Amino acid sequence: MQRPIPWLWIALAAFLLLAPGLAGRLFIDVLEGVTLLVVVGPLLLAGAGLVAWQLVKRRMTTCLACGTVSFGQSVCPACGSALDSSGTPAASTNHPEVTASDATIDVVAQVVDDD
Repeated sequence: MQRPIPWLWIALAAFLLLAPGLAGRLFIDVLEGVTLLVVVGPLLLAGAGLVAWQLVKRRMTTCLACGTVSFGQSVCPACGSALDSSGTPAASTNHPEVTASDATIDVVAQVVDDD
């Protein structure tokens, strides 16, 4: 069953838009306010989110020894190396310099018989 067209509400809205009085002006002002809120609201929220992300990003520190990201700590929570304020590992006796060739692990494949 089809719904009838709400001619009464259409006529009332048309009258309020065309009425030169206080009711017409109030209706248009409310309509403008709702439209402004719908259009500008998400833009303001996006701007606030961008500012918040920049503040959080500025406080994050990445450990160059293991790559763990932390929030302004002086010691890396994952590997324990000391961090300076720029996020680089400070000189530490816990982690001596290891060259890449010394850190390479040799893997030997072996055939396993299930007899």
